[in-house]
Amino acid sequence: MNNVFRWASLVGVLMAFICGLWLPQMAEARSSQSHELNYFQTSKVKIAGASALRIEIGMTGEEPKYTVKDSLLRKQVVITLPETRRGKVKEQVKLNNDLAKHVKIMEVEGSTQVIIDCVNTPVDGNYRVTTAPAERRLNKPARIIVELFENGAAMDAVPGIKGKTIVIDPGHGGSDTGAIGPTGIKEKDVCLAVSKKVESLLASSGARVIMTRSRDVDVYAPNATDKQELQARCNVGNRDPRAALFVSIHCNAFSNPAANGMETYYCAGSQKGYEAANFINEELAKAGGLFNRGVKTANYYVLRHTSMPATLLELGFVTNYREEKLLRSDAYQTKLANAIVRGIARYFKG
Repeated sequence: MNNVFRWASLVGVLMAFICGLWLPQMAEARSSQSHELNYFQTSKVKIAGASALRIEIGMTGEEPKYTVKDSLLRKQVVITLPETRRGKVKEQVKLNNDLAKHVKIMEVEGSTQVIIDCVNTPVDGNYRVTTAPAERRLNKPARIIVELFENGAAMDAVPGIKGKTIVIDPGHGGSDTGAIGPTGIKEKDVCLAVSKKVESLLASSGARVIMTRSRDVDVYAPNATDKQELQARCNVGNRDPRAALFVSIHCNAFSNPAANGMETYYCAGSQKGYEAANFINEELAKAGGLFNRGVKTANYYVLRHTSMPATLLELGFVTNYREEKLLRSDAYQTKLANAIVRGIARYFKG
């Protein structure tokens, strides 16, 4: 009987030793999976004039790391997310779309793979994968965003932007219409339309884009004070240490409808701010064809309270009959967006 007790004690000691070795490692392995997929959404969108399918896959935690491979034979885009669990999203999603047929989300050895069965052969230029930070006001978590372009329509990449993090601030929004033109065009709508085109062009060139707003909303809250609203916009960019440039997009206004032209601003004493304002000014002047009112200093809140170089653009006078007509035109908005991106690229190339 004593031998039995001795053996039982020895087994107990060994089990405790084994548990002491392995359980912490198992706990560490579990805790290392810092993301869990919990959001899935698809939408048809227009990106720089091309039709596209956007697939958004959201997750807990901050923006994830990922790798991308495409299979030409299988017509698949495969995204691997290390240290990620599948979470609440479905394993199989059928898509009633002419750009993708099916999405499969599966766990593989501590990682999660997102496999997209495409209609067109996935090659460089007809799809892209980016990340987006959490947008709590929109109830959107941090996300992987996959965009597939119609008929393999390649997006023209602008050199010098890849890898840069750029904050785009569409002026006004929500309860703040901004200036209103003679036929009712609202500044906030022009700013958002141009900004979204800039976002698409930057992303297609490999930049990481942070939008202070992506739809017609107040960034802080409806009817907030100017300081609350403007500081909220600065906070969006200041939260990310990678942000290298802040571009605020506006339209001008004046009581005299004859006032006209475009101009760009920077904060006095900011050499980098001046360079960004100057390069973008030159490109807007060439592309837009409006009277160039020049590059100027100003005490605007978003120029003084951002932690990165910043510039504010006035695309034209929405209160001027001719310029209002231009600013409401999709083709003209696209022309301005391309000019802004070219100016940003020149800034980063120095």
